[in-house]
Amino acid sequence: MSDHSDERATMIAAGDLQEFAPRGREHCRRHPSALTLQLRRLQPASSELCSSDGAAGLVGSLREVTIHERQRESWQLRKGASDVGEEVDYDEELYVASNMVIWSKGSKNQASTVYKAFTVDSPVLQALWCDFTVPQEKSEKADVSGSDEIVEKCICILQNSCLNVHSIEGKDYIAALPFQVTSVWPTKYGLLFERSSSSHEVPPSPPREPLPTMFSMLHPLDEIAPLVYKSGAGVFGSARVQYVADYTLRIVFLNAEPSIVMTYDTVQSLHTVWALRRVKPEEQNTVLKFSEQLGTPQHLATSSSLTAHLRSFSKGDSPVGSPFQNYSSLHSQSRSVSSPSVQSRSPSISNMAALSRSHSPALGVHSFSGVQRFNFSSNAQSPKRHSITHSPNSTCSDSFLVPETEPIVPELCIDHLWTETVTNTREKNSQASKVFITTDLCGQKFLCFLVESQLQLRCVKFQESNDKSQLIFGSVTNIQAKDAVPVQGIDTLLVLEGSGNLVLYSGVVRVGKVFIPGLPAPSLTMSNQMPRPSTPLDSVSTPSKPLNKHLGPLEEGMLLSPVPELRDSSKLRDSTYVEDCTFQQLGTFIHALRDPVHSRVTLELSNNTMVRITIPEIATSELVKRCLQGLKAILPKEIAVQMLVKWYNAYNAPGGPSYHSEWNLFVTCLMNMMGYNTERLSWTRNLDFEGSLSPVIAPKKARPSETGSDEDWEYLLSSDYHRNFESHPVAKALRLDPLEVLAPKDDFVQSLSLDSSTLLFTHIPAIFFVLHLIYEELKLNSLMGEGIRLLVVLLVQLARDLKLEAYLDYYYRDYPALVKTSRQTCLIDQVQTGFMHHPSFFSAEPPSIFQWLSSCLKGEAVQPYPYLPGICERSKLVVLSVALYILGDESAVSNEASHYLYKITSGQRKQQIEQIDSRCSFRRDTSVSSLAEKLVIWMTDVGFTLRDLESLPFGVALPIRDAIYYCREQPASDWPEAVCLLIGRQDLSKQACEGNLQKGKSSVGPVLSSDIPTGTESEEDEDGMNDMNEEVMSLIWSEDLRVQEVRRLLQSARPVRVNVVQMPEASDHEYIEEKENRLLQLCQRTMALPVGRGMFTLFSYHPVPTEQLPIPKLNLTGRAPPRNTTVDLNSGNIDVPPNMACWASFHNGVAAGLKIAPASQIDSAWIVYNKPKIAELANEYAGFLMALGLNGHLTKLATLNIHDYLTKGHEMTSIGLLLGVSAAKLGTMDMAITRLLSIHIPALLPPTSTELDVPHNVQVAAVIGIGLVYQGTAHRHTAEVLLAEIGRPPGPEMEYCTDRESYSLASGLALGMVCLGHGSNLIGMSDLNVPEQLYQYMVGGHRRFQAGMHREKHKSPSYQIKEGDTINVDVTCPGATLALAMIYLKTNNRSIADWLQAPDTMYLLDFVKPEFLLLRTLARCLILWDDILPNSKWVNSNVPQIIRENSVSLHATELPSSEDLSLETLAQAHVYIIAGACLSLGFRFAGSENLAAFKCLYKYATDFLKCLSAPTASITGHYNLETCLSVLLLSLAMVMAGSGNLKVLQLCRFMHKKTGGEMNYGFHLAHHMALGLLFLGGGRYSLSTSNSSIAALLCALYPHFPVHSTDNRYHLQALRHLYVLAAEPRLLTPIDVDSNTPCYALIEVTYKGTQWYAEATEELMAPTLLPELHLLKQIRVKGPRYWELLIDLSKGTNHLKSILAKGGVLYVKLRAGQLSYKEDPMGWRSLLAQTVTHRNSEARAFKPETISAFTSDPALFSFADYFCKPTVNMGQKQEILDLFSSILYECVTQENPEMLPTYIAIDQAVRRLERKEMSETFELWQIKLVLEFFSSRSHQERLSRNPSRGLFMNSEFLPVMKCTTDNALDQWLQAGGDVSLHSYLSGQPAEESQLSMLACFLIYHSVPTPAQLAAGGLEGSTNFSELLLKFKQLNMPVRALLRLAPLLLPSPQSMVL
Repeated sequence: MSDHSDERATMIAAGDLQEFAPRGREHCRRHPSALTLQLRRLQPASSELCSSDGAAGLVGSLREVTIHERQRESWQLRKGASDVGEEVDYDEELYVASNMVIWSKGSKNQASTVYKAFTVDSPVLQALWCDFTVPQEKSEKADVSGSDEIVEKCICILQNSCLNVHSIEGKDYIAALPFQVTSVWPTKYGLLFERSSSSHEVPPSPPREPLPTMFSMLHPLDEIAPLVYKSGAGVFGSARVQYVADYTLRIVFLNAEPSIVMTYDTVQSLHTVWALRRVKPEEQNTVLKFSEQLGTPQHLATSSSLTAHLRSFSKGDSPVGSPFQNYSSLHSQSRSVSSPSVQSRSPSISNMAALSRSHSPALGVHSFSGVQRFNFSSNAQSPKRHSITHSPNSTCSDSFLVPETEPIVPELCIDHLWTETVTNTREKNSQASKVFITTDLCGQKFLCFLVESQLQLRCVKFQESNDKSQLIFGSVTNIQAKDAVPVQGIDTLLVLEGSGNLVLYSGVVRVGKVFIPGLPAPSLTMSNQMPRPSTPLDSVSTPSKPLNKHLGPLEEGMLLSPVPELRDSSKLRDSTYVEDCTFQQLGTFIHALRDPVHSRVTLELSNNTMVRITIPEIATSELVKRCLQGLKAILPKEIAVQMLVKWYNAYNAPGGPSYHSEWNLFVTCLMNMMGYNTERLSWTRNLDFEGSLSPVIAPKKARPSETGSDEDWEYLLSSDYHRNFESHPVAKALRLDPLEVLAPKDDFVQSLSLDSSTLLFTHIPAIFFVLHLIYEELKLNSLMGEGIRLLVVLLVQLARDLKLEAYLDYYYRDYPALVKTSRQTCLIDQVQTGFMHHPSFFSAEPPSIFQWLSSCLKGEAVQPYPYLPGICERSKLVVLSVALYILGDESAVSNEASHYLYKITSGQRKQQIEQIDSRCSFRRDTSVSSLAEKLVIWMTDVGFTLRDLESLPFGVALPIRDAIYYCREQPASDWPEAVCLLIGRQDLSKQACEGNLQKGKSSVGPVLSSDIPTGTESEEDEDGMNDMNEEVMSLIWSEDLRVQEVRRLLQSARPVRVNVVQMPEASDHEYIEEKENRLLQLCQRTMALPVGRGMFTLFSYHPVPTEQLPIPKLNLTGRAPPRNTTVDLNSGNIDVPPNMACWASFHNGVAAGLKIAPASQIDSAWIVYNKPKIAELANEYAGFLMALGLNGHLTKLATLNIHDYLTKGHEMTSIGLLLGVSAAKLGTMDMAITRLLSIHIPALLPPTSTELDVPHNVQVAAVIGIGLVYQGTAHRHTAEVLLAEIGRPPGPEMEYCTDRESYSLASGLALGMVCLGHGSNLIGMSDLNVPEQLYQYMVGGHRRFQAGMHREKHKSPSYQIKEGDTINVDVTCPGATLALAMIYLKTNNRSIADWLQAPDTMYLLDFVKPEFLLLRTLARCLILWDDILPNSKWVNSNVPQIIRENSVSLHATELPSSEDLSLETLAQAHVYIIAGACLSLGFRFAGSENLAAFKCLYKYATDFLKCLSAPTASITGHYNLETCLSVLLLSLAMVMAGSGNLKVLQLCRFMHKKTGGEMNYGFHLAHHMALGLLFLGGGRYSLSTSNSSIAALLCALYPHFPVHSTDNRYHLQALRHLYVLAAEPRLLTPIDVDSNTPCYALIEVTYKGTQWYAEATEELMAPTLLPELHLLKQIRVKGPRYWELLIDLSKGTNHLKSILAKGGVLYVKLRAGQLSYKEDPMGWRSLLAQTVTHRNSEARAFKPETISAFTSDPALFSFADYFCKPTVNMGQKQEILDLFSSILYECVTQENPEMLPTYIAIDQAVRRLERKEMSETFELWQIKLVLEFFSSRSHQERLSRNPSRGLFMNSEFLPVMKCTTDNALDQWLQAGGDVSLHSYLSGQPAEESQLSMLACFLIYHSVPTPAQLAAGGLEGSTNFSELLLKFKQLNMPVRALLRLAPLLLPSPQSMVL
């Protein structure tokens, strides 16, 4: 075959040819800095330019010089990578020119885009892609579940002195390089550097140990560490680990998967392969200990001299001065190098670097971490250093000389794998210029390296060892090549031969020449010496042996030629080449290959242009691909490769076939290889190729016979006579051919025999069996019907030739019409049959997947089904799912698949199979109860989707659909998204999908965004409440406009109405003054509004990161009717308090900031960007900062900026910032924040420190901050300091004298938070006597001696305040009381509670301020948490008897007279105690909407209101009553938080209207806070009753309200906002998954039982606020309108919490025939459904129009439209229409519209059978499987358990269809079918017309084959009972036997039993 004609025939046509220029080049020209580069003269450099010294030999260096004068450019390409993981087909290019790097992406049609362009300061030496892995524990992103490492995809740019790394996420790092780097290589773990060795370092003087030459860097923030290698047994007898310090080793190749390095030894001229891996800890130790094991002097001081050399930075010659220098030397002085195991890293910068991986590198200086560790700059070669290692024993002296050295821990290690064999004639410079890994067509891997100096490509085969621990290398094969590249897309490599030919190889097997349309081919004479195609090359062991005599003397000449183009033309000297090369000079020829990506390669032509070609695919049609895969799996590897090579050549011949005829070509090609003569076989001869009939197709032409011509014979063959006769069994058995008689020449008979010398002849049985299995596999894909018909023709031919009657019968039954037409047999010699290789897995009975399923369904025993791993995946899936679901065998899917499946392999592919198995193993991480659930979850695990299900034939899919139907009814809420998609619950899959998104991409956006039309924005824009979600709020409060009302009450951005009537006697000036005074009163209210507004708009807005946050302005002007004149406070007519609005604007800023939802994307820059330019707005910004802390965003603010703000000394900013930062770090004990706060608290500073002048309010904020940061930690030192601070005495020089109460209260609250709920078990604090000390602060008494550090501060008493030695109870009592309440919160500690009992004698009552009684009562009730009951009896039980008996009742009209009692005291004590008890009721039932609590509190609130207007009010005092009323209003709002209760809203509105008189700023504040709580977060949030929340609410709702807007004396106003810490999202919003809008849904909430009530359920109409989650057992979305959905909280509440946190979106799906509650509130409209469901006579009257009520699926609408609407003259069609209507109706009402195609398919199949038009029995099998499924035992059992459900359940459809089928077949039998049936059973051919019906009958009644019947010995049966016995073992149903019996029994009478 090696003659030229043949050579030409096996050309391979390459695909489209395109001009290629790197995309970056064009972009460079347009790039801003391109002016400096003269790119016009740019010429493409060759590929070696990537590494400066990797060029081959002299030529390379010469070439490089010429290029240096020009501009250097280089580029590399890789396959485009997509994030999601789908296949993308485009190239990514990294282009380098001068100091620019351009990264572009482009698809194969050249639509390219520049993705990133980088410009750096100095010329780029190299640019590359690299992925760094960040181990999970170092990073903060804990919400990325699953993977333990995050991969950062980066681009690295190497410059002379540093390395820039840019990650795709946008992080930039710069790592300075401590030495000159030759090249950088990306590895699996990070980067690998090669240090360039300077000349005077080689060779080293004997005493000095050489320095490492290779280094690794695992992350840009890590140190650069030397690489180590593990050598064999060394001096010490064990394997040694040493630094790689051999300067003769060069890296020529590095690969990530498998992780290997290839090096070249410049001295020995050998290539070596190493495995690269991470260092094991014990190896690190040996390297580090190595320094004091005395060995040869050379290896003596490895680590010490190295580190001395590297650490030279302390002597000041490091390239980058480090800020941490002193720090690192400070720490390591104590450590000497010679300590044996220095394992830990120094606490120097490297640790900081490791920590800071997770932070953005822009924050610190960490990016220079590794620099100081080495400095190999060449100027550092000072003699000073050499002197260190003079003597062999210098280890100890070293440690003195270089005190701070510490060994650098190596991170990567290389292990030796393979070295090429040494040959004697090895050339000096034979370094590989190109190395790659390629796979051949059968998956064997080769490592190929091109030695350009010898024009050789050396290929080494390698494979994994069985335990996958190492790689095993084989022998070397040499291929002559000038250049080569791998073509990964089709597992081949492309070789450029010396002659300029392009040849394709697969591994080392030559495939064929590549013909490039558009390029002239070099002449073919060079290729004679090449081996024949498709014969593996011999392993050549002496690669330098010249290939032929011509090439010998030429090699030197070629090497020395200075111009690269002359390489080829230098051959002109030899005469034999003249004719080729003259041609080549004229034309262009290829001189290099580069940039292979997938199947595209760039060719560099000799005229300096480049073209890109595509190497064609192996096959495009699915069918051919499948068959090739199967053949590859079953044939021995060598044969498989040759077979594929032949096919590839045939398929890709120039002008090859088009897509359609690919199969025909494949059949011809395959049959030729099996020895068939396709020219003579009638059906293959007529195959249409549509392409040019090149000689490839049938190269073996039949020799012309001596006499006669072929046509005569073919005419006879095609005659009918021949056809009828040929299939006669006798003729076949005797090998007679009746035609011999008729044929004039008898030597033609043999011409149809097979040629046994062909490639695949011996494997025909194996090939046949594999193709049969592929045929069965394709049957399971209804889209491949066309392919099956093509395949069966081939199978029939093979089966007939192999004389496999059973298979022939089987194919006949499947395709009666196809099989009867082709009848030509080819004879195979008996002798040759012996040579055939019959594989062990070959079975005489044809494996049939349908038959297997049918047996399973009938409950018969089944054999394992044979399958090909990786090819018959669908068969495997179906078999296992049926085994699981029908047979109920759960172990089927859990790895031991061998019971049901029987693997077929050619025995060579062990690893592959294991891999496939593990993928199908069943992960039990989700809750699974039934078989159906197990099946569905397993199927999604294996990757089965709805699309796959749709393409399964309906009978096979039925069991799976049944399981899906079952799961759809009762899914678990925690199933993954894929499962929910499969079972068709979009609501759940959408929920799961949103659940997987990270926090940032919160789903609240699209679903719950409020789209306010832009027109109305103008007047409402400024009030700060326009980002609320109207849609949900209108569902929650649909009956009225309460939301608008709240918005009106809370808006503070518009002028107020000042309505003052001018009295006749008042002058104009007085009138103006009166107006302004009135405005001043109203402004007290306006200034109090923002706090409430913040509550109302809480977390409702996602800011745009490019815009500032709009803060509505606080408007303190008024408008006076009727003329709408402006009234202003600044006119100077009345006295306005100074700084009146400063706190109000702070609150306004907080309110604006709290709109930002916690899930928003905010960063440090945005926070700073919002800083206002004008000083007046500083207070608002301070509030904004506090708000950011409360919603958790302040943690993103850089420390630098925090410092910046605090140093400004603006009081408000400090308060907001300190409180915000502390709230963001709640309970974390964060040290940095603690330091920040301590500076502001004198008590926490060392006693000697300078007195800082910290404003008082800032101190208060800092103390509360400490409480928040240490919340619940019971930290002893903090508690001790805070305890002392409660009673801090005023200092001598008037410090701490003003507003002492708020500081003491803050200390008390902070102490309470630190020890929150710890009660009596405060570990290690018993000596502090916390409760006793607090009790003393509460009731007064003698001041104790102040223990602790601050004694000297308090020695001298204050000069102004006379307190003496007693405690000032007025100052300390509130803080101490609340501290006790919080420490003993919910502990039910009676003894402490009794201390807080209100005094019950008049004498004692006089000692306590009535206000403090409120706090005591509150504290007592909070401690006795479980005793709180929501009724007035309990409230009154808190009032002591003396008060109850003598006090004025709240309703009395006249005063009782009394002498000895102070009525005023009693009355005040009474109201305050009741208010305290009510407040505790509010805390106990916060956010619960408890009805009893509400009624009780509402009663007291109305009582207090009446009291205010009663004559007795003067005794109690208006102020006290107003305070109590405010407290009650707040309690009511707490209980009803977020619910928007109308009665409370009315109370709030009433209080809003009261201005003037006693109503001061504080009361307005309380009332509007109550209003805000009532609509917390727009109804999305509620309050929690956790300890932490109660603490926050105590701070926020402290029941002493400020008197005016700047009053912070008793309580810092900023603390009012801490309620945010108690708010939690609890709104559940159902969203209709079809329309994506919020809707109503009924949910049922089940409470866990408690001591007060048993387990109970309650129905709520969502959207609704849920009760606190820890009280609940489960939540169900109830039917009948929506699909049911259960969220089980007994397993933990995290699932529901995450739903609520993301906006509470719960997707629900309407059931068919139901309308939403909005459209049909009473459920009457969908009654239509009920009337028709019960199958009555009106079922026919179902109108297609009404379908819209049942479904939202557009496909069903169209179906109804086109197939169910009657037209005018219907006639015959009416019946079909009715049928379709009722089918549609049934599918829709039964909620399984996906069954519609099944119904229709069954109906169509039965109609076809009735018309006798079934040419293939495929559909009949499906009907049979459906019927068998419904009568199967497992299905019956399921029904008995749950009779109401199932597919097809309440329809008579199936019985009717079964009956029709039976009738059709029986009629056929009576109408003469029995004759043909009889002839079939006796083995005679039946008549043509009956064949297809006969096949239907055989299939439907499972009639055995004639062979089986004969084996069963049925001939002699005389009566039916005998037949029954005999048919028992043939598994034939009785009803079938009844139809056969008359044919088998001699007389009709014997039918009687």
